[in-house]
Amino acid sequence: MAVEFGEFKDNKMIKLISEKDQEGKWPFSFGRNKAKLIVENYEEIKKFAEEE
Repeated sequence: MAVEFGEFKDNKMIKLISEKDQEGKWPFSFGRNKAKLIVENYEEIKKFAEEE
């Protein structure tokens, strides 16, 4: 997975690019507020991702 940092309208952003997306057409991008929300809810997100 590739990780890139940048800005959008003067806000810091992080972009995650899957190894399956070689051309980087469908990155997962978010800012600091959503990053904090993800960190706060990591365990629930992990459970969700592991469900079948």
